Amino acid sequence: QVQLVESGGGLVQAGGSLRLSCAASGNIFSINTMTWYRQAPGKRREFVASLPSGSTTNYADSVKGRFTISRDNAKNTAYLEMNRLRPEDTAVYYCYAILRANGRSSYEHYWGQGTQVTVSS
Repeated sequence: QVQLVESGGGLVQAGGSLRLSCAASGNIFSINTMTWYRQAPGKRREFVASLPSGSTTNYADSVKGRFTISRDNAKNTAYLEMNRLRPEDTAVYYCYAILRANGRSSYEHYWGQGTQVTVSS
């Protein structure tokens, strides 16, 4: 069974940094896109950054120049390096992946359970 597990969240002061990780585990054949979303209290889940396999990164305007998404394909892991954090970055951060499991004929969508990021002012 495929799982996405996020880690690295926590409490940080404004201006600080955090690095989130999303590890995909299980019987995985191939991962297409890995994406980070976030959801603040009382708000809709929003796109943060994505990195399709063999393609370029995409970022929400609100995080451009501060956040960096990367992947280690050998480890089936995506990272989100977050710098110059602001109180408005406070949210639960979710990992989302489009991947194909072994024995499956198509790519499917998977979500992690989320990791809390809190930025104090």
